[in-house]
Amino acid sequence: MGEAEVTAFLNFLAVKRGVAASTQNQALSALLFLYQEVLGWKLGWLENLQRAKRPVRLPVVFTRAEVKAVLAQMDGTKWLMASLLYGCGLRLHECLRLRVKDIDFA
Repeated sequence: MGEAEVTAFLNFLAVKRGVAASTQNQALSALLFLYQEVLGWKLGWLENLQRAKRPVRLPVVFTRAEVKAVLAQMDGTKWLMASLLYGCGLRLHECLRLRVKDIDFA
């Protein structure tokens, strides 16, 4: 396979298969490694390469009122854990591993 076939394959991944941009980039990197390092061939710049589209992601953030409403539905240990997750920015695993001596109540 030459440059035209590699380009056609990568375009097929992006257009027909609809793969994520990271998947197309991984395939491109693997092919470049194969050709340059294993086979010792130089691939020129792949003309007409259609890049996969990266999805637009909007961050989902609670308002203060929404946080209060969620915390109001909890009590006890669950309330404490949710408050620590929200207020301290802890990850769930970090919160689960906390011990009483790890918390500065002052």
